[in-house]
Amino acid sequence: MTISQLRAFHLVAEAQSFTGAARDAGLSQPTLSAQVKKLEAQYGVSLFNRRGRRLALTSTGQRLFQVTTRLFAAEAEAVALLAGTETLRRGHLRITADSATHVMPPLAQLRRHHGGVTFSLRIANSAEVLAAVLDHDADLGVAARRSPDPRLFSHPLKQDRLVLFVPRAHAWSRRRRVRVEELQGRDLVMREPGSVTREVFEARLAEAGIKPAALIDVQSREAVREAVLAGFGLGVVFASERGGDAAIHTLEVDGVDLTVAEYVVCREEHRRLPLVRAFLAAAREVDPGS
Repeated sequence: MTISQLRAFHLVAEAQSFTGAARDAGLSQPTLSAQVKKLEAQYGVSLFNRRGRRLALTSTGQRLFQVTTRLFAAEAEAVALLAGTETLRRGHLRITADSATHVMPPLAQLRRHHGGVTFSLRIANSAEVLAAVLDHDADLGVAARRSPDPRLFSHPLKQDRLVLFVPRAHAWSRRRRVRVEELQGRDLVMREPGSVTREVFEARLAEAGIKPAALIDVQSREAVREAVLAGFGLGVVFASERGGDAAIHTLEVDGVDLTVAEYVVCREEHRRLPLVRAFLAAAREVDPGS
């Protein structure tokens, strides 16, 4: 077994594709394939289930990927220690977040300090964010949920709160606040189960003894907005996400605490990686309380 074989395996496991791994690493596909085949042959194991162009890790491959993740994370940490994070000039950060609003300010600050850094951003609900980080599909997650899983490191990012919103033609559009009791028997348009927006709002209503008439499930904030504008019910959104949308009117809800904390989440072994540390530093600059 050589470090080159382990690195080849790790690259392919990350990309879930020999072609993608070769492209990302600037290597030839035959070179990567040969290294992985040598590793499998030497130990008489199968590391990938090959189904056409699609790859899936075997149980042995999954365990080895956990080892190589720690190995190359330690390597990157050593490089960062010797070179200093000030020299961070390039890199790609994969982020899955429950809201673009919460993640963009620290990303913008990161780019100001390290202009060569690129990123990809996927929006999902909080449960999917944590799953993406655990499954190595994201380097960082931003979610309104702190997981007790010991494999995950969580760091506070900011505080936000939930507010209602209605169309401008709604009878409440001239009000700034409503009492939680006024939500009794009202239709609500909510994100799908797994969304912290939904979990928190439902829990606070239950604590107050309030039962809505109906809960309408949709899978994105854009769909929530469209359903509310179409008259299906009251919408719920983070206060920081309401923006300047002239078609909707937002209202505070009195009599219930709708504060929600947002967290940056990564795998425990990744918390000292240069890009992760740089993102956390940028988040603290944007909000010194984080």
